[in-house]
Amino acid sequence: MRSSMIIPILVVLVSPAISAAQEAGADPLQYSGPAWSPYLVGALIGVLTMLTLYFSNKPLGASTAYARVAGLIGKGVAPRHTQALKYYQDNKPVIDWEVMLVFGAIGGAFLAAWHGGELTGEWLPAMWEARFGEGSYALRIGVALAGGILMAFGARLAGGCTSGHGISGALQLSVGSWIALICFFVGGIATAMLMFRL
Repeated sequence: MRSSMIIPILVVLVSPAISAAQEAGADPLQYSGPAWSPYLVGALIGVLTMLTLYFSNKPLGASTAYARVAGLIGKGVAPRHTQALKYYQDNKPVIDWEVMLVFGAIGGAFLAAWHGGELTGEWLPAMWEARFGEGSYALRIGVALAGGILMAFGARLAGGCTSGHGISGALQLSVGSWIALICFFVGGIATAMLMFRL
C-alpha cells in the first residue's frame, strides 16, 4: 500500500464517528476546555521518537514495559516459575527506560490535567452516565479492566502497541505498522459506535 493512500483511508474510517457525534449534538472538533496545540504536541512526539531512535537505537514503545513489570512481579511471587519462562530468559525483567517512559506518561498526563484545570475527580464521564446511568461504577471499572487486558494482549500479539506501531513504526514507514494503525482506528471507532450509538 502506497503511503499517499493512507490519509484518504483514515478520513473514510474516521468520518462515520464524526458524523455520529455531530448528529448527537456534539462537535468532536470543537473542544471548549483548555487544550494543547495538536501541532506542537505532534511535533514534540516526532522529536522524542527521533531522539529515542538516535540515543537508544530502539523504537519508542510501551507494551514491553508491561511485560517487564509483570516479570518483576513474577520474580517476587513465583521466582522459579518466572525464571523458567523462555520470554524472561531472553528478556530479563528489569526497570529500564521503557518502564520509566510509562511512569513518565502517567505523570505527564497528571501534570497536563492539572495545568489545564481538568482534574475533576469524576469516576464517570457525562457521556458514560448518559448512556449507562449514574450508578454504573462497577460496569465502568469492569469495562476499563477488560479493555486494558485485551489491549495488552493484542499489543503483545501484534508485536507492538499504539506507540510502537502508531508512532515509531509509522514514522519509519513500516507497512505492518500502518496496517496495525488502521486496525486501531477501525477497532476504536467500532467499539465507540457500539457502546454509545446502539
